Amino acid sequence: MLDYDEEAGRYDASRGGEPRAAAAAQAVLDLIPPGARDLLDIACGTGIVTRCFPSARTGLRVTGVDLSASMTRRAAARLPGAVVRADSRRLPFGDARFDATVSVWLLHLQSGPEDVRALVEECARVLRPGGVYVTTVDKAASHNVGSDIDAVLSARPRSPVRDAAADVAACAAENGLVPAGQAVFRGHGQGRSPRRTIADLRRGWFVTLSPGSLLADTFAARLAALPDQDRPRPDPLFHLRAFRKSPAPGNGGTTAVTDGSACRGLG
Repeated sequence: MLDYDEEAGRYDASRGGEPRAAAAAQAVLDLIPPGARDLLDIACGTGIVTRCFPSARTGLRVTGVDLSASMTRRAAARLPGAVVRADSRRLPFGDARFDATVSVWLLHLQSGPEDVRALVEECARVLRPGGVYVTTVDKAASHNVGSDIDAVLSARPRSPVRDAAADVAACAAENGLVPAGQAVFRGHGQGRSPRRTIADLRRGWFVTLSPGSLLADTFAARLAALPDQDRPRPDPLFHLRAFRKSPAPGNGGTTAVTDGSACRGLG
């Protein structure tokens, strides 16, 4: 598991920067009703996505929360007075406080199903009736783009999948959340090259391949044998699911791939 306090300084640059943030924010906003006024971004990280929300939608107030001290400091610099440090499984907010809750790239990091349930329960608790919860699902699968890198990595030991779409939907249903739509967005700048994948392997990105282990070194050697060591393979496509808090109706929804323009031009 990566240390996100250590990761904070390079997080944005290593994960697509502003283009990816814009795509993520726009896809999320496409699933949130226009009348929403208070949005909670859970595990907001550096705030690069969080600050896009009010830029793209006039009148939307955002609050960010993250457990990492380093991430929280960076987010607070982007959103002064709107970021708090807290555990997403025990949110420091009252019931029915927000019109929308968002957890992008978070559920897959949970240590077990009980943590996923606790997190979804908290997201539902702080939602007002009719509010919408938006989250990424099947995050690991999003990175499998059918490349030669994926072919090499397919033989590695697998981690348990904590954010499977069906499991997340079941947790949502347990907490009075009904399906309200879905979307797909592109992870701009995250297409893997062999050399970059080797670097990620050596810094602990792949949790079942311990840096410095014989198994990790074996996969590094296989990756080093691939052609075009610095050519990025296709970008991943990330999947969002939205759920509306009962008793408001909510069903169906369409799927769209979003390139995003929510905060283009921001520095």
